[in-house]
Amino acid sequence: MTYNISIYHETRRVKENGKFSIKLRVYNKRDNVKKVRYFTTGIDLTVQEYETIWLNPENKKLRGKNKELELKLKAIEKRANDEAKAMSVFDFSKFETKLFRKSSDKNNVKYHFNLVIDKNLKLNKIGTAESYKYTLNSLATFSELKKRCSIDKLSFSVISVDWLKDYELFMVGKGKSYTTIGIYTRTLRAVFNNAIQENDIGKDIYPFGKNKYKIPRTKKVKKALDSAQLKTLFNATVANDNEAKVKDFWFFSYACNGMNLKDIALLKYSDITDNKFTYYRAKTFDKSSEKSEITIYLTDFTESVIKKYGNKKKNSFVFDIVTPTEGSDTQYKKIKNFNRYINDHIKRIAKANKLPEDCSFYWARHSFATNSIRKGASMEFISEALNHSDLNVTKNYFAGFEDKAKKEFANSLLDF
Repeated sequence: MTYNISIYHETRRVKENGKFSIKLRVYNKRDNVKKVRYFTTGIDLTVQEYETIWLNPENKKLRGKNKELELKLKAIEKRANDEAKAMSVFDFSKFETKLFRKSSDKNNVKYHFNLVIDKNLKLNKIGTAESYKYTLNSLATFSELKKRCSIDKLSFSVISVDWLKDYELFMVGKGKSYTTIGIYTRTLRAVFNNAIQENDIGKDIYPFGKNKYKIPRTKKVKKALDSAQLKTLFNATVANDNEAKVKDFWFFSYACNGMNLKDIALLKYSDITDNKFTYYRAKTFDKSSEKSEITIYLTDFTESVIKKYGNKKKNSFVFDIVTPTEGSDTQYKKIKNFNRYINDHIKRIAKANKLPEDCSFYWARHSFATNSIRKGASMEFISEALNHSDLNVTKNYFAGFEDKAKKEFANSLLDF
């Protein structure tokens, strides 16, 4: 045990009431480094009161207020030791958070969701934080309407296999897809795992896994345009400047290996050198300790898009989608709005040219992948181009392609 916890009487500074603060003294020795921190208890005592109540040299039996204070101090010391003992590695920051929370927070679902949300907001992962908020809101609706339990009081121990099955039926009844149900229940599972990792709840109440609740899995077909459709879209006559801009950005993503819109928005002129640019994919940057830099070689088309829509001042972002002075939440909203703007107009162009009307900006990424495969690119090339963490991710990605793409890829294997 590297830590020691005790009740401490801070007699160096007298308070206005003529008493001294009672504090919790926490000593920790780790890696040969000694650290001591003091935490307030909210209790003030005179020297005589402290000696009578806590030191009690004559082992007197306390009564009344003195007995209440003794029990309160013992409870504070016990809780501090319990919280420290539950930590696999003692950490002052985590200890302080756990010490000053309500005792019921350990088993509280909303409390642990908010911990994850706050953590992601601090890391500027606005989209991830939003997804946890959506899940929490969905669970709150179900818990309050069907279980007559406020989300503020919902505990992990209540969420059983049957509870989750009822939630699934509730979501289906509201017209939600199994894809959405899968996303929400996976998010809830992640919060369960976090609470277990923090030793706030036991593994015995975990409702997921073998012979327990199975999270719905759906194989979402990754839709893409084939070569003929891409040619039709590229040569399509647009109705206005908005459609022209949207089409240019859609094909900019396609021509840049299916580049994500957030990465396009955050692309800087300083990233461009020698007719190419390099960047780190925002979505996967924090998921691996090894950071993979992506290199995209510019073409006449991509250079023309930069020239046409790029900022005239070349000391910041290439495109005028977000600005460096904006906070992450503002940037997130602007990128989301720009994505909606692209999707609205690309659907109009698709409809006017008898292309799939559900075409969206993300189809550019799928179209790049499928057409690369159709042209004989290897799975390893696609994996690197899409910046997947490993080849298995690419194989799973490819598993969602349309049958036509799979058949053409199979035929291309013998096309030496």
